Amino acid sequence: MANSMKDSDPDTQVTYDDQQKINKFARNNAKLQDLKDELENKKKELQNLEDAGDEMMMLDDELVPYQIGEVFVSLTVDSANEMLEKAKENTQEEMKDLERQCEAIQTLLQDLKVKLYAKFGNNIKLEADDE
Repeated sequence: MANSMKDSDPDTQVTYDDQQKINKFARNNAKLQDLKDELENKKKELQNLEDAGDEMMMLDDELVPYQIGEVFVSLTVDSANEMLEKAKENTQEEMKDLERQCEAIQTLLQDLKVKLYAKFGNNIKLEADDE
C-alpha cells in the first residue's frame, strides 16, 4: 500500500496543461472509436461489393441495374463488373487510410497515457480501447 501511495499522490494538482492533455486524450479517444466504426462499415461495404461481384458471375450477357448514388442505371454485365472493381479498389484505399489514421491516433493516445499515468498514477483512469 505504501508503494502505491508513493507512485500516486492523491493531492496531485491538475494543472492547465494536464487538463489540456486529458481533454486531448478524450477527443482523440472518441475520434478513434468513430474511425473504428467507420472502418467496420467499410468492411461490410467491401463484403457487399464482393458478394455482388460473385452474383454477377452467374449472369449471362444481359443488362443489370447498377446503383449510382440514388439512381439505378442499366449496364451490361461487363460494365457493371468494371464499376464494381473500381468501387472495391476505392473502398480498400479508404480502409487503408482509416487504418493509418487509427494507428496515428493510437500512438498519440499511448504517449498521452504514459505522461498522464506518470503524473497521476492510479488516480486517473484512461480507457483508450477495449482490446
